[in-house]
Formats: sequence, C-alpha cells, structure tokens
Amino acid sequence: MGYENQTEFHFHPFSALPETQLVIFLFFLFFYVLSLCGNAAVVLIVRADHSLHNPMYFFLANLAALELCYSSVIAPPALANLLSGKNATISLNGCGTQMFFFVFLGGADCVLLAIMAYDRYVAICHPLSYLVIMNKTVCTCLVAASLLLGFLLSLQLTILIFRLPFCGSNEIKHFFCDIPVILKLACGDTHIHQAALFIVSVIVLTIPFLLICISYVFIVVAILQIHSTKGCQRAFSTCSSHLMVVLLQYGCCGLIYLRPNSSYSPEEGRVISVVYTFVTPLLNPLIYSMRNKELKDALSRAFRRRVLSQTKMISLGH
Repeated sequence: MGYENQTEFHFHPFSALPETQLVIFLFFLFFYVLSLCGNAAVVLIVRADHSLHNPMYFFLANLAALELCYSSVIAPPALANLLSGKNATISLNGCGTQMFFFVFLGGADCVLLAIMAYDRYVAICHPLSYLVIMNKTVCTCLVAASLLLGFLLSLQLTILIFRLPFCGSNEIKHFFCDIPVILKLACGDTHIHQAALFIVSVIVLTIPFLLICISYVFIVVAILQIHSTKGCQRAFSTCSSHLMVVLLQYGCCGLIYLRPNSSYSPEEGRVISVVYTFVTPLLNPLIYSMRNKELKDALSRAFRRRVLSQTKMISLGH
C-alpha cells in the first residue's frame, strides 16, 4: 500500500461540549434502533406471510436487508466515537474496510431501487405477463447483479483511494470514512481518484435514476389509462412510496458525490450524510408500511398471532 506516515485517523467531534455530544449520541441511537426494528420487521414479515411472496415484496425485503447492513456499517462506530469524545480513532485498514462496505452496500441499494422501478413498470404496464417476466430466477439474478456491481465498483475504488499517501493532517471532519473527506487528506495528486469517484457515482446514481424516470414515464401513462378509480389510486399509492424513497436516497447522495471535490464542504457533507445514513433507513420501512395496505394487513395479522400466542401461554401457565 502507498502509505507514508499515517497509520490511523482521528474523527473530528461534532461539538467540544460533552453535553452536545451526548444529545447527538441519543439522537443517532434513537434513529438507528428504530431503523433496525423497522427494517428487520419488514424482512421477517415478508418471509413469514405467504401472501407477500411475490416479486414486489421480494425486492422490498432485500432493500430492507440492505438498509440493515448499510446503516450498521456506519452507525455503531459513529455511536462509539460520540461516546469516546475527542480521542476517537480508526486505523487505515479499518477506514478502508468501512469505506468498502459503505460504497458496496450503498451502491447496491441505489441499483436495487432502479430494479424496483422496473418491477413496478412490468406490473402496471404488462400485468398479464408480470409473473412470467418477473419469475423467481429473474428476481434473484437481478438482486445478485446489484450486489455484484456494488462489490466490484467498491473494491476497485477503495483499492485506488488507499494506494494514496496520507502524510498530512489525519483528522477526519466527519463521523465515518466518507470518500470526499478521505481524498482531502491525501498528499498525492487525486485527480484520477476524483474522476473514478465521479464515474462510480454516475454508474450507481445517475444511470439508475434516469432508468427510474423512464420507467415512471411509462407507468404514469399506463395509470392514466386505468378506468377504475380504485385501481388507479392503488397503483399511484404503490409507486408514490417508491418515489419518496428514491428522491430521499438519490437526492442526498447526489449532493455529496455528483459535485466537484473543490466545492465539497465537510460541514455540509456531514449534515447531509446524517440524513442518508440514519434518517433514510428509518423512513424506508415507515413509508412502505404506512402507504401499503397489504404490508399493513400482514403486520396486523402477525401482531394478532403474537398476542394470541402470548395469551395462550399465560392461560396455560395458570
């Protein structure tokens, strides 16, 4: 590896005041625990309820699983750093590992959102052929392709960045090893690395977003041709949930990675990163569960079964 002097980085604290650090810690912990519970609930409900064994919920469960892993790469170390105060450090290898999994899972997440848009396009525009086109093999291959693409892009980008020499400041003005922040700490010429980051961002952000837009143009045209008011409302409800998630994810990531490195502000980047690492993973299951009747019904059935099971156990105990 092309390192010179630095063997570890120090995280810049959010605040010099311990009280403020504690408030931020509680805020992060609250959102992280809720996102874990929400996404885990979606995964378990989809697996347990046979009425949800269809392509749309298969992709939704995989999205929730990705969100679980994605937020867990960032949140636990960030929470530990908040508690440790000014002396929070991370080794170069640890920083590289965190960056790799962050880009890998985040990239796969963005590609999967585009796949979900295609799924909605097939379901609404070709309903009679939906289960034939989106069969189990195709769905599994699409999810595997999103993971493989994220893995390959992340591996190459991380290796490229961590071949740079880090011999100047070792203070990360962030709460995790984000790419723009690490590039600012490098001593060598980073033009190639910035170009590589831009290309990866185009592949996992711009291209999927354009595909989502194209899918929704066809979807809106098809929905407007539905004569049934109830069917039209149901289609809009399903698609609007997905669109809300897309705008949150792509909007925040685009503000960070689809801009020149010279205009990057660590303070602004840190605030935006809080949204897509802590808030968005929580909002995804909330948006889908609140706006999806089938998922709400499945959650209700699971809750009733749980209550009945507990009631029987208590009655048998007496």
